[in-house]
Amino acid sequence: MGETVALIVAAGRGHRVGATLPKQYLPLGGRAVLCHSVAAFAELDEIDAVRVAIHADDAALYERALAPLAAALRGKLLEPVLGGESRQDSVRNGLESIASRKPARVLIHDGARPLASAEVIRRTLDALATHPGAIAALPVSDTLKRVQPDAAALPLSAGTVERAQLWRAQTPQSFHYDAILAAHRGARGQRLTDDAAVAEAAGLAVALVAGSEDNIKVTTSEDLARAERILDARLSEVRVGFGFDVHAFGAGEALMLCGVRVPHTQGLIGHSDADVGLHALTDAILGALGAGDIGAHFPPSEARWRAASSALFLGHAASLVAQAQGRIAHVDVTLIAEAPRIAPHRAAMVGRIAELLGLPPDRVSLKATTTEGLGFTGRGEGIAAQALATLRLPPAVR
Repeated sequence: MGETVALIVAAGRGHRVGATLPKQYLPLGGRAVLCHSVAAFAELDEIDAVRVAIHADDAALYERALAPLAAALRGKLLEPVLGGESRQDSVRNGLESIASRKPARVLIHDGARPLASAEVIRRTLDALATHPGAIAALPVSDTLKRVQPDAAALPLSAGTVERAQLWRAQTPQSFHYDAILAAHRGARGQRLTDDAAVAEAAGLAVALVAGSEDNIKVTTSEDLARAERILDARLSEVRVGFGFDVHAFGAGEALMLCGVRVPHTQGLIGHSDADVGLHALTDAILGALGAGDIGAHFPPSEARWRAASSALFLGHAASLVAQAQGRIAHVDVTLIAEAPRIAPHRAAMVGRIAELLGLPPDRVSLKATTTEGLGFTGRGEGIAAQALATLRLPPAVR
């Protein structure tokens, strides 16, 4: 069997959600909507590669949105392709862009559907064993009304529509690759609302498999709020991790603290950049995951980590949270030192930690204290840091 590729369509401008950004780049549970949509496919063993179709103006937004997945999915996440004027054009561009890979199957998914479950995705793939196409869908349960044209202020009912044979189409929509590519090429210039319609116009039989009420498409601000509630319900396990680190002062004119270069009469001694704050925070996140400590992931015995930026370590810990399909809810760092003064740099440190973890600044707490002249920090021999990290994880993660 050849490759299975997921094509995520994210080239739209949808602003009905009422924000300045396209809806696929809005924050949801600490990550962009699109990041959730891509992760749903990229983290499945059945998917060999993922390609995203984006708008020509959105390269920077795309890079920022997918940053939490970049390290974990290197090699599986392909470079994005530019979309077209319509969704149909974007899909066709995406399909053409993977032709050289000669995939056997392709899944086409809306970038604004961030909560597709593994079960729904797998159901569409399983149906391809007997059909050239399959889509996630739900039978209509509400009574449907047809309205009178040119109604007054309020629409008037013109009759009831029989719902027995009506289903609501969702994505993913999965197909044998060669068949859907030929269908899209043949449908150029037509206005069809989804890929199943393109397949049907080409005479392909499309199976319907059970979708999910949670597999919503974010179109309005109410949809985004609902998606947040669904995501919160999925992350019912709360964990707290603690980290502690110490570094001694040495020669230097500045030191790194919480990702910010702070001028000082001394530096800090360490194998990496000796950022005591980020080291403690990295250990706190790893601790909450039950994933060991910073030394297990970045052994000081390895020369490649000499003078390395501690932002790399913290980014790695954050990527492990993303792989666990969890999110960082809050972090709290306390720096313990007589000098340098932290207050002038506090806002920059909070901003840097928030940037590295993809958190809003109000979910980052940073404090500084002294030991009133007691101990090694009181004697000005070094700096210590304590950190707490609160994570939310799916209950299945152990």
